Amino acid sequence: MTGTPSDFAVVGTDTGVGKTVVTAGLTRWLRDQGVDARAIKPCQTGYPPDDDAQFVADACAADAASTCLRRLEPPLAPAVAAARTDESLSYAELVKGCETAIAESEVGIVEGIGGVRVPLADGREVVDLVADLDLPVILVSRSGLGTLNHTALTVEALRDRDVRVRGVVLNEYEGATVAERTNPRAIEDMTSCTVETVPPIEQSSPASLAAAVRDHLSQTLAVGSE
Repeated sequence: MTGTPSDFAVVGTDTGVGKTVVTAGLTRWLRDQGVDARAIKPCQTGYPPDDDAQFVADACAADAASTCLRRLEPPLAPAVAAARTDESLSYAELVKGCETAIAESEVGIVEGIGGVRVPLADGREVVDLVADLDLPVILVSRSGLGTLNHTALTVEALRDRDVRVRGVVLNEYEGATVAERTNPRAIEDMTSCTVETVPPIEQSSPASLAAAVRDHLSQTLAVGSE
């Protein structure tokens, strides 16, 4: 491994785009290199059955590979889920919890919730969290038709908050359509971001899925050039 790994966040253009498998793949890669990397989920909604932190732990075969600060049952944005269940959810506590987990790790990897404009708590959003934590981000996007608009707007929202985008990952990339084949270059031209792709991977165990994702991504994403 060349370079010194640094903390970062994995965010998405939407929910279900593959943030967790990318987080798991990069966390596992770093841990395989002897780095004490730890994925941090600020808030998990839809719990159970959704449990992104547990997926990463299973993928890395280590409970210490991930942590989740809060879990809420409704499968909604955290602020909405907390309001519907009449639970308190403090943005300041989420920031503090992330800072503590990052400080306790050699490399902290904060995984977002849904897209970057998803409401977290107290009128703040995911984009506010990564900006306040001063983390560069890896942006996970869909590969097919429609991703140009979603990806470019998300990059713009991040840069408006002075968040550095380390790279864009187009998930489940097959290149089966003209849109898919032309999207990587178009996104590079529109955003000046490095674009990488991950093909569809047969669902099996978290560990094998994370390993497959890891093998398709470059070291630069995990290490960065800061």
